[in-house]
Amino acid sequence: MNLQAAFQLSTEPIDTTLLSRTLADDAAGAFVSFEGRVRNSNEGQKVLSLEYEAYVDMAISEGASVIDEAARRFDLIGALCVHRTGSLSIGDVAVWIGVISGHREEAFAACRFIIDEVKLRVPIWKKEHYVDGSTDWVAPPSVDAR
Repeated sequence: MNLQAAFQLSTEPIDTTLLSRTLADDAAGAFVSFEGRVRNSNEGQKVLSLEYEAYVDMAISEGASVIDEAARRFDLIGALCVHRTGSLSIGDVAVWIGVISGHREEAFAACRFIIDEVKLRVPIWKKEHYVDGSTDWVAPPSVDAR
């Protein structure tokens, strides 16, 4: 069985339906996905929009390492993570993760592992634009915040 695994960056909106279909395998008893969406507030500030910037080569490399590690650790059949870059509006999907495995326990655990490790290890930065006209670069979560 060939492992379907990839990490991608996208400047275009994420088509979650299409991505879900790419993770089809008759051996998969479980499919779990996660959508991280742009919300309208953060730490008491009303958010108008976000910008994501990435160190592209390093992000692709480290993101692929996260996916490969999850695939080995959780015995996955497939895993895919797509992260947006550029300007995003409230409600847009900023990151999508999908995993397939033989059983749900591994799929849920792998999906959680991937989002936590991507936020921790992959060089992607988020700039929030607030309703009052101010902006701020948001620090990634620390290891302790997981």
